[in-house]
Amino acid sequence: MDQYVIKDNQKLRCGYTTGSCAAGAAQRATAVLLGADLTKGEKIVLDTPKGIRLELPIECMEQGSDWVSCAVKKDGGDDPDVTTGILIYAKVSKVSEDEKCQTNENYQTNENSPKDEKSQNDDVQITLTGGIGVGRVTKKGLACPVGEAAINPVPRSMILEQVKLVCEEFAYQGKLNVEISVPEGAETAKRTFNSQLGIVGGISILGTSGIVEPMSEQALIDTIKVKMNVRKADGAEYLVITPGNYGETFLKAQMELPEIDTVKCSNYVGDALDYAELAGFKGVLMVGHIGKFIKVAAGIMNTHSKYGDARMEIMGVHAAMAGASKSVLEELLTCVTTDGAMAVLEREGLREQTMQSVLKALDIRIKERVHHKLQIGAILFSNQYGYLGETADAAELKKKLSQQAK
Repeated sequence: MDQYVIKDNQKLRCGYTTGSCAAGAAQRATAVLLGADLTKGEKIVLDTPKGIRLELPIECMEQGSDWVSCAVKKDGGDDPDVTTGILIYAKVSKVSEDEKCQTNENYQTNENSPKDEKSQNDDVQITLTGGIGVGRVTKKGLACPVGEAAINPVPRSMILEQVKLVCEEFAYQGKLNVEISVPEGAETAKRTFNSQLGIVGGISILGTSGIVEPMSEQALIDTIKVKMNVRKADGAEYLVITPGNYGETFLKAQMELPEIDTVKCSNYVGDALDYAELAGFKGVLMVGHIGKFIKVAAGIMNTHSKYGDARMEIMGVHAAMAGASKSVLEELLTCVTTDGAMAVLEREGLREQTMQSVLKALDIRIKERVHHKLQIGAILFSNQYGYLGETADAAELKKKLSQQAK
């Protein structure tokens, strides 16, 4: 694909989603089934929701008396996408008038899903199903209802639209089954978050724009939102948010909390809190390393170093408020890690006072971020010193999380 974005002064090639692959494969399979010739080397032309036109090569095709199957290879461009290189198949079959279509998976059961095609075109009935390697939804809160194939609303709409356009071109009146499958899907899914989200047996057919933009921050934020939706649909009113594995490990090893399903927010602390407020949770407990949350205490809500790394400056301000001398402040500013800074504070007998100052500032920042609309608290730790302290509401939130888990 000859489409690029510039990120961090690098020219990165875009790719296309599994949804685009499925829609393109369904388009060509339908056309061949209804009488089109498949010219060797011919490419599928597909207009994506983003407005970019794709030309997708056909990797393979099989056909029987009343069905055709085509495959398109996923290309994630320069994005580190685990699905790049796998084949997305669409098998389109004719259904006789006296034969029932396969189960129509979610035309009408999800408000985000496309309407039943029969209601739009009485001459054609199109049924979409997920086959081998396409995940099956087992938890509420996702874009697809429980029990159905994980083919998200936009890809679903793209697939149905492409099939319908071909039917109109060939003046076809009748019933069609469209089955999307991914032979490598089950194995590939082991390297995704699907199992945590309650999607089993394969990958999801995804994409809101049809295009993969390399290193997309929005894709990561969307994953955080999906995990929150799943927790909400499971009945959770209180969340535990951690930046990553360190927070989750600390929570399980050292805090008196039962096994709790955490939401990992990576560097996107602000975005995670924004969505927790929007989704209507009653409370959030944040558990994180001092190296991340020292930034949040100063209002830096995206903790990636490229957006700002003032850890030692922030630590220095709070140490000064706790009584640190000029020489100690100068030493803090030379530290490379927050654990190193903690060692200086420990030596000077200033660790506890400094952490209390940091926690007060952190408490103010996170409550402001959620507009005081939900209860929120935070617990700080370091790799070397363990538990460092918690904000005012953390203890009560731990009790509520324990009750929720029971």
